[in-house]
Amino acid sequence: MTLALFGFAAVLILVLIRMPIVFAMGLVGTLGYIHIRGFNGAMSMVGRQIMDTAQDYGLSVVPLFILMGLFVSKGGLSRELYVVSHAFLGHMRGGLAMATVVACGGFSAICGSSLATAATMSKVAMPEMRRFGYSDELSTASIAAGGTLGILIPPSVILVIYGLLTETSIGKLFIAGVIPGLLGILFYLFAVRWTVHRNPEAGPAAGRVHWRERLRAVKGVWAVLVLFFLVIGGLYGALDFYPIHLTFSPTEAAGMGAMGAFLIALSRGNLSFRATLGVLKETASTAAALFAVLIGAQIFSNFVNLAGLPEALIEIVTVNAVSPFMVMAMILAIYIILGCVFESLSMLLLTVPIFFPLVMSLGYDPVWFGIIVVVVTEISLITPPVGLNVFILKGVVGDVTTATIFRGVTPFWVADIFRLALLVLIPAITLFLPGRM
Repeated sequence: MTLALFGFAAVLILVLIRMPIVFAMGLVGTLGYIHIRGFNGAMSMVGRQIMDTAQDYGLSVVPLFILMGLFVSKGGLSRELYVVSHAFLGHMRGGLAMATVVACGGFSAICGSSLATAATMSKVAMPEMRRFGYSDELSTASIAAGGTLGILIPPSVILVIYGLLTETSIGKLFIAGVIPGLLGILFYLFAVRWTVHRNPEAGPAAGRVHWRERLRAVKGVWAVLVLFFLVIGGLYGALDFYPIHLTFSPTEAAGMGAMGAFLIALSRGNLSFRATLGVLKETASTAAALFAVLIGAQIFSNFVNLAGLPEALIEIVTVNAVSPFMVMAMILAIYIILGCVFESLSMLLLTVPIFFPLVMSLGYDPVWFGIIVVVVTEISLITPPVGLNVFILKGVVGDVTTATIFRGVTPFWVADIFRLALLVLIPAITLFLPGRM
């Protein structure tokens, strides 16, 4: 256990001195394995891990969902979602910020990436909110916070990776993310209302849109609905009726989603040969980076498991009769602290192999724990000093300081803390839909 804790501390130190997380985890894991099993054993483990990860059919879902999200961005579906949200909410004080949150939630359902959601919606929503006199704090905060929904509302790449790491049903994880995702939208709307209640000038009301225009805006989101129904409906058998019998595996659903998004973008004239080639290159580079981090995490996980850290934690909890609730509270506190230093995927890959066996030994549901981990990860995307969504937004907008964005986003991560507490105290909220599939 001491060796494993030293290894964990070494990873933290290496990351803090700016070594990429993939090299930090891979290096520490390899050296720790050499210490226990020798050089030949470590090299055999590393080679086997690289080959197994590269050849894992289940991981093919990752680049396919990334490809779908990029085609969705090229297809201009984010603007349609914002237009319909604007039509129904824009006349309220803070309504454009609310519309941005709702549009982010809808875009998340066909994108699966928080960073892509935040970057795309910033280009759509930011000019409109500035045109109506919204403060930069509220404008950027609503985009940064709304973008975090991309890793929870299905399809979600990070839920796929959690499912593969823990051998948990990806279908159940996806359906379990729906209610917490909707709660996230609702709590963010409360955060917007709180902001404009304290400072009415932060979000002035826009003009009311006639019902005829609202219905026209609703008709414009048909492509979003079709794509969502194709992916999620096929995954859960909603397309399995006579004479059509279509039920997809997660990988097949991702492939159908990618093809559907490609056809939508192509039909709208948004895809040239050069743009398509750019999407494929970005998909390949993003997937390669994710696979590299996953391999590094698996190497470190093998070292930690060989050193006996998960078993030691279980023994400590059992011997000292620590209540399951206290153990979960400590795990969540660790996640929130790590979220201030690590980006979301690295934090999940580093900690899940350690905490998952302990959580399962306490009788918690793996689907519920997966959603809780993702919600905590969402919080890390907007908390200082390493709120990745904040820095993505800063890079896209350019003329707003990170301090301004962090000030504006404070009510949103406070809302996330309340949502997290609700999901922890009432697990039935998360497990309601999976229990009825």
